[in-house]
Amino acid sequence: MDFFSPELQRYTEDHTTPENALLKRLDRETNLKAMYPKMISGHLQGRILSMFSHMIKPRRILEIGTFTGYSAICMAEGLAESGEIITIDKNPELQEMLQQYFGEAKVNQQVSFILGDALTEIPKLSGSFDMVYLDADKENYLNYYHLIIDRVNTGGYIIADNVLWYGKVLQQDEDKLDRETRAIKEFNRMVQRDQRVENILLPIRDGLMLIRKI
Repeated sequence: MDFFSPELQRYTEDHTTPENALLKRLDRETNLKAMYPKMISGHLQGRILSMFSHMIKPRRILEIGTFTGYSAICMAEGLAESGEIITIDKNPELQEMLQQYFGEAKVNQQVSFILGDALTEIPKLSGSFDMVYLDADKENYLNYYHLIIDRVNTGGYIIADNVLWYGKVLQQDEDKLDRETRAIKEFNRMVQRDQRVENILLPIRDGLMLIRKI
């Protein structure tokens, strides 16, 4: 994820609205207790998600991949009045931690957590969504996309994380790609060709694909 020098990254964060004390504590606890703590959205990306949510003012958000709840808390900041977030993750070990922070952030009435496999759980959901945040297992990105695209309202957004995948998307020899890199490249190509959407790949952290359904 280190596409920028540490100095430039620090300058960027120094000129971004700070995360609040609760999010800072959640970030620290994630780094102390969770496996693969770099999966957390963190300060810069968290503020971007909050800004997107404020701009869109979604009534319903679907998040695929909760991790420790940082991103859901950030997106909840911009929800429309009486809006809701449904967030899905299959890791039971983090459930107590994320539920604790949802309560402390006072978003537990807006955020519904589902413990389970998103491929199984998404078809059970009713209604449509104004915003979808995709940050789960990379090999299933295309499957998630196909499950949700018809559930996104016209003018709604899908935001997919890790679409640069540590820069591995530049590898040209398809036979030497690992499964996750191949899946991300296929996802990026498919989105680029999909005439139902317009998209922009933002080189933020490990890459954010911003997709608007037209």
